[in-house]
Amino acid sequence: MKFAYHIALFASLASTALGASQFFGLNYNPKRPDGSCPNVYQVQDDLKVLRPYTNRLRIYSVHDCNQGEPVLRAMENTDWKVELGLWVNKNDAVFEADKKELLRLTKYFNFAKQVSAVVVGSEAVYRKEQTAEQLAAKIRNVKQALANVGLASIPVTTSETWPTYHQTLIKEVDFVNMHGFPFWEGVSIDKANDKMFQHIYDLQAAAKGKKVVVGETGWPSAGDHYGAAQTGMHNAQSYLQQFVCRAARENIEYYYFNSFDQNWALTNNASNVEGNWGIVKSDYVTPKFAEPIYSCK
Repeated sequence: MKFAYHIALFASLASTALGASQFFGLNYNPKRPDGSCPNVYQVQDDLKVLRPYTNRLRIYSVHDCNQGEPVLRAMENTDWKVELGLWVNKNDAVFEADKKELLRLTKYFNFAKQVSAVVVGSEAVYRKEQTAEQLAAKIRNVKQALANVGLASIPVTTSETWPTYHQTLIKEVDFVNMHGFPFWEGVSIDKANDKMFQHIYDLQAAAKGKKVVVGETGWPSAGDHYGAAQTGMHNAQSYLQQFVCRAARENIEYYYFNSFDQNWALTNNASNVEGNWGIVKSDYVTPKFAEPIYSCK
């Protein structure tokens, strides 16, 4: 009877999880609310909070805070999958350190089961820290490094904003991973999703059949307005609802930005909106929005 009880309890919890508002994937930085580095137990707690929403995450660096290892360790023997990021900036030593850590991790974890992609850089061309040609060379470098350890099947891409995803990059990636934020274009909420999807369509045309994934998009729930783009809970939920439902209808994969509100991001960035993109509050526990977060009926 006890065994039967636990089976029934597990089924009930699974049903509850599936009943929550689902996302294709979420962006995730495992740093703690104060910006300190995570351990595996803290990541496991985060995964419990996020599991009702998705089983796919993207992180931005495996070397920063050595976060790749606790994330992969916490996902062992589960259905979680992760896109592993390698950070790229002006200092190529940062990229080399991330690549070295990535290859170290291949020795200890089942990449074929746990890793859905490797993302080489995030907006490095947009920030003018790399040229498209330099970044393309790094993508080729990582592909070869993975092939050398028997992991040529792992997709490799980079993340760039829609205007800076040049053909040089499209040619090299296994799929296009675009960022789009109508908020930062100063677009009003009523026009924001049409603007976002036009960017998607433009990149789909440029990609000539190669899959286009939205690597980041979202809307901040607090902070300063930007032109006609106004922050706030209502607008954040409105953008989310329209985007998620339209992406589902059009079979567009995406990683929504962001998992958690992050207070440490407020001090690390010039804008006071940066800590306010999450679907979970800055305690990393409390949902920001009441369920259902969205309805596509």
